[in-house]
Amino acid sequence: MRTRLLGILLALMACVLVALGLPLAISEAAAEQQRLVVDRIDDTARFAALAQNPVGQAGGPMAGEQLRTLETEVRRYYEVYDIRVGVFRLNGEPITADPVSWTDAAVGASAQPFTEALDGRRSHDPPQAWPWQRGQRLVVASPVVWDGDVVAVVVTESPTGPLGSRILHRWLLLAGGEAAAVLVAVAAAVLLTGWVLRPVQDLDKVTHDIATGRLASRVAPAGGPPELRRLARAFNEMADHVEQVLDQQRAFVADASHQLRNPLAALMLRVEAMGMELPEGHEGELTGVRVEGRRLATVLDDLLGLAVAEHAGQGARPTDLAALAGARVEGWSALARERGVGLVLADAPEPESGRTAPGAVGLADPVGFGSALDAVIDNALKFTPPGEQVRVAVARAGDRVAVAVSDAGPGLTAEELERIGDRFWRSPRHQNVDGSGLGLSIARTLLTASGGELEFTPNEPWGLTVTLAVPAAHPADRKR
Repeated sequence: MRTRLLGILLALMACVLVALGLPLAISEAAAEQQRLVVDRIDDTARFAALAQNPVGQAGGPMAGEQLRTLETEVRRYYEVYDIRVGVFRLNGEPITADPVSWTDAAVGASAQPFTEALDGRRSHDPPQAWPWQRGQRLVVASPVVWDGDVVAVVVTESPTGPLGSRILHRWLLLAGGEAAAVLVAVAAAVLLTGWVLRPVQDLDKVTHDIATGRLASRVAPAGGPPELRRLARAFNEMADHVEQVLDQQRAFVADASHQLRNPLAALMLRVEAMGMELPEGHEGELTGVRVEGRRLATVLDDLLGLAVAEHAGQGARPTDLAALAGARVEGWSALARERGVGLVLADAPEPESGRTAPGAVGLADPVGFGSALDAVIDNALKFTPPGEQVRVAVARAGDRVAVAVSDAGPGLTAEELERIGDRFWRSPRHQNVDGSGLGLSIARTLLTASGGELEFTPNEPWGLTVTLAVPAAHPADRKR
């Protein structure tokens, strides 16, 4: 979001700078040319004063001394400024001009200004010269008037190279000023977006923490606009209320499970007592009651375990997951042999040296992770037929350490994979297998409490792979 907001602000700033900079650049170019034109008009007026004929009219011959003075001034002007200048009769014939090769002012670039001067008018503003134009000349013409009549025309042609250089220099100064303004705007935009979005970023982080089970996370209502500070306070109040409701719900489930176990135990004792007095032939009904009673007891135990798991705190610390997985596999081996299922641990630590598999130390609660792994192994043994194998593998993938439990059971469809792990959910194809549908939910809750996660993927060629993943422990974490 910060990048997008910065992009919008900088785009608006660029539009403002372009909208202001282009007219200002054009204005600077026009001002530079206007100064040059004013200088040329002053120069042509001075030459026109020198060229006035005090003897004759209508282009009559000038006095020799006056003509020599005019020629000297024209030559020096051209040598000093490298600007073509000439005094021409009404038919375009030069009276004096420098360079001498300039013989006709009535043709070429000087034609229109020369014609305007014949009408007794000074040249209008010439077309704007731009730095990228090469070989262009700026022409200014002024009439020489004697007794109210135009008797000659003074013409100057200035190269626009120096003018283009000055315009470019002014543009570079303008661009430097705009660049400095852009840098100031970028710094201000970065500070502004950081100030505005800091509460949003905190809110996003805390929302993710709460969504992943860290319900104690809260937004620090400091900094940012008042509206976002109010939003942070409202969010904290909502989170407090949600946490309170969940605590009440967990307490209710735990209390209800605990309170129901004693009446259920008493009920089962009465059933057993009544079974001793039942006549022969009713053993089947008694067996059904016993099965349903044990099933209800299992559900209550799982509900109590789920409530305890949800209420457990975050006790994550560096844990040797390879050794922990080895211990749990050893603990379940007797039941696996009884059911005729193979239970093996891949990448196990060496029995003699006790060394840990490389990278198998993760940040986890040993008790919670062990309980979650028990639930997953129990589930795998339930669905794996005799003669098949359940494989437990420990490996590190990137910044996570994972324990994968792969069974050879019937597996699940894509639709069922999306629902597995939900409370009380069981596949319609597996209703004949004992269980309450809470085991994997308990495992997921225990992992989430320590920053881990539970993943379900198909196992090739058949079966299901359940992966328990937690963050890997870094060397700095192991020293704590």
